[in-house]
Amino acid sequence: MRTALLQSSGRPGSVAANLKALDESAARAAEGGAGLLVAPELYLTGYAIGDDVPRLAEAADGASAAAIAESAVRHGVAIAYGYPERDGEQVFNSVQLIGPDGVRLANYRKTHLFGCFERDSFTPGEQAVVQAELGGLRIGLMICYDVEFPENVRAHALAGTDLLLVPTAQMHPFQFVAESVVPVRAFENQMYVAYVNRVGKEGEFEFVGLSTLAGPDGIARTRAGREEQLVFADADPVFLAASRAANPYLDDRRPGLYASLI
Repeated sequence: MRTALLQSSGRPGSVAANLKALDESAARAAEGGAGLLVAPELYLTGYAIGDDVPRLAEAADGASAAAIAESAVRHGVAIAYGYPERDGEQVFNSVQLIGPDGVRLANYRKTHLFGCFERDSFTPGEQAVVQAELGGLRIGLMICYDVEFPENVRAHALAGTDLLLVPTAQMHPFQFVAESVVPVRAFENQMYVAYVNRVGKEGEFEFVGLSTLAGPDGIARTRAGREEQLVFADADPVFLAASRAANPYLDDRRPGLYASLI
């Protein structure tokens, strides 16, 4: 499945502007032959928005979700986007996947919150593995810091995830995660990993870009630079099956030896 990675910080604080930009990116993704567009962590509102988090948070089935569903149908492309999700009195750092038919396929709440800002602003999610079927692939959802925990990604591998979507807000000086950790995660778990970052300065943060789609051979199929970009790569189920046969990590595991890890 051809996948488009939207590396952008949008316009922090303006949901309307970001919805418009996301719709335009969906059109470009469709023109490029993509069946899936992935936007970064908290793309809908911006990341460094401080006290505006609760004000801009929306329900998973709120007005923005409806607008994005319309974009997905209009352009015939599935869309995954990061946003602050309100559920009663709680706010979660979430990513939602909407299918090309406008149906909400999956919603994931970040389980590992990074830094004081996130811990002060969000409630951690409690469900590690969230998946959906799309284009013949099993899609998994995760957000940023989550992918840095090997157990998290291995749980997805054991649950059969083929393509793991990781909207992120990766900042300086941690660019080695995009450059090194993500390709290793893809290889050791025999899956594709789409790691889609914000870029540029935002408040006190400097996002490093370097969005990538890494294959099960540990090789980046595409790699963005340090500016706003829309880049494309393919997640090939035939290559994935061959790679899993050649690298049987999951079959060769000895879980009885690892009990102390949990």
